Amino acid sequence: MNKNFKIIVEYDGTSFFGWQRQKDKKTVQGEIEKVLCRILNKDIRVTGSGRTDSGVHAFGQVANFHADTDMEPYMIKKAVNSMIKDPVVIRGCTIVEDNFHAQYNAISKEYHYFILNREDPCAIGSLFQWHIRQPLDITPMRQCCQAISGVFDFRSFENTGSPRSSTTRKIFFSDVCQLNEDRLVFKICASGFLKYMVRNLIGTIVLAGQKKISVQDFTDILEAKDRTKAGPTAPPHGLFLKQVNYC
Repeated sequence: MNKNFKIIVEYDGTSFFGWQRQKDKKTVQGEIEKVLCRILNKDIRVTGSGRTDSGVHAFGQVANFHADTDMEPYMIKKAVNSMIKDPVVIRGCTIVEDNFHAQYNAISKEYHYFILNREDPCAIGSLFQWHIRQPLDITPMRQCCQAISGVFDFRSFENTGSPRSSTTRKIFFSDVCQLNEDRLVFKICASGFLKYMVRNLIGTIVLAGQKKISVQDFTDILEAKDRTKAGPTAPPHGLFLKQVNYC
């Protein structure tokens, strides 16, 4: 009997060319499909909730695949985790309704971006956070986050090459939090994201934290709908897909 399996995937994206399958390049989707094909002895195609770029990580990427098998979800989960040789872990595997689609049924996604803000770099964890030596003022950074809460056109924070019919997105919440004396996290949850949107946002918000732009400047950049007005793209290794939300 053909079944629809939903999986929740955690991965370290350092050594991958992103999530999406690419010819002759190592991707998270591609490696999972290879292992599933071996386990189920069938050609399996996995559908993810969306792409993550090269070097970006995930705590809770969601995907689904159809397979005609009698294997129980927990057996598939255990088999994948024992066979896959890369930093990829299936955190959950369940049978869902046949019409469930990991991408089209998603109502929002949440990303976290981690920053180490101190003079010295770190010996452990450098591949999972952006090291910024100059002190950051968290107050204007939080005010910039408040300025994007709601529905806006985010063309100023989109890189070219993004397949989309509209550049308008709804931000459900956005904030910068102090995790400890030298570590920050930028959290954002939205109906969807444009290409490099999160990294372009935090790259610009950091400028506000460095007093290089004001909160009003940030608002003007948002309203300009012009990518050249915004700040640099933050490096990918600080970014994590935290979770994907469904009805």
